Amino acid sequence: MFKLISWNIQQGGGSRIAQIVRALSNENATCLVLSEFKNNASGLKIRSLLLQAGYKIQMTHAATSTLNSVLIASLLPADTKLHIQSDINFPNAIIEAIYPAFSIYGVYLPHKKKHKLFPYLVDQLKKADRPIIIAGDYNSGINGLDQKGDSFWYSEYLKKMEALHCHDAFRKLHGNVKEYSWYSHQGNGYRYDHTYCSADLFPIIKKCYYLHEWREKKLSDHSPMVLEMG
Repeated sequence: MFKLISWNIQQGGGSRIAQIVRALSNENATCLVLSEFKNNASGLKIRSLLLQAGYKIQMTHAATSTLNSVLIASLLPADTKLHIQSDINFPNAIIEAIYPAFSIYGVYLPHKKKHKLFPYLVDQLKKADRPIIIAGDYNSGINGLDQKGDSFWYSEYLKKMEALHCHDAFRKLHGNVKEYSWYSHQGNGYRYDHTYCSADLFPIIKKCYYLHEWREKKLSDHSPMVLEMG
């Protein structure tokens, strides 16, 4: 089984790092995509603890210590690509882990800021010669479905991804169920965190779900998403 966990760890993890890595290690996922990772002392501690847990393949951007970026950590060998050309203003938003059978794009896309990252991902899908998984914090969703309101930006690009046969794994398996990965202080729910997968992968996708208890225990303000393939 190949198990992927994508998770916004909230501002680099802070004092929660030991709990975060312990929870991840207990899940024994093949690949981790951590967003809001920071390339600083906290990030180094996360990488060191993950290395001790067997995640020998690690990749992240050489971002400055204050910027939120992405870390991918893998138990299996993988080639890497940083995609710094995706957007001149947000060069640390996308990392690709390249496995023999497919690629995983780990993403952390800005919240309500103008960017070219969604068009870039759509172009990657158009040019792809292999199945693709795009996992992480999109800071977007489908209005009226992934939130009650209509405040999401870039929803139209999620529909373009669907048109290119890259589908929302959670929706494919669970339909239009109301389930959210982040809540505002007012208690409004938003499904910001997604895993979109090429159609060719769906015959081997077994499960796609959230670990809400990690958010409820305040390990982060986001629920991790899990994708299981076999």
